[in-house]
Amino acid sequence: MEPVTTIDGRAYPFGQKNVDTDVIIPSHWLKTITREGLGRGAFESLRTDPDNLFDSAEFSGSPILVAGDNFGCGSSREHAAWALLDLGVRAVIAPSFSDIFSGNAFKNGILTVVLPQDAVDRLAEVARTQPIHIDLEQQTVTTPFQDRFAFDIDPFRKNCLLNGLDEVGLTLAQSDVIGVFEDRVRAERPFLATGVAA
Repeated sequence: MEPVTTIDGRAYPFGQKNVDTDVIIPSHWLKTITREGLGRGAFESLRTDPDNLFDSAEFSGSPILVAGDNFGCGSSREHAAWALLDLGVRAVIAPSFSDIFSGNAFKNGILTVVLPQDAVDRLAEVARTQPIHIDLEQQTVTTPFQDRFAFDIDPFRKNCLLNGLDEVGLTLAQSDVIGVFEDRVRAERPFLATGVAA
């Protein structure tokens, strides 16, 4: 997983409320065996409109999505996070998120920023013409107009995102401790290592 420290750039001023995971990535895209290419299916139903945000030259490839309340509700598909990543989105700002989507986003290196509705509205307004800056270390979202919004984040999630640690990375970070444990088990219970019953 790529570390997340700061995220700068244009943001999709999306703003829709109650966007479920079927809107983020329709179910017929779930048949794939790879994460690559899911960005093509992200917001597919909305992208049938030729004037949609996601394919516009102005916003295409933006690393930030400004969304409405209850973003990521619906089914628990991790493909929603994969599709956003493949689309280039590294952070989503909204007044609230579905718990399952927020967990899937975190596990895949997407920062979810919860801010009050008025702050989200202001960021959506700024995003129409200017870039947005997110600083995870300082836990702030700022704009070129001196707007500054502080956000809370779980310390464990913050540490994992800053250091690019997914579940595999967290396990590998404990490899010395795991090695000591395995050596002790082999010495105390050699039958487990050889497969011979006691």
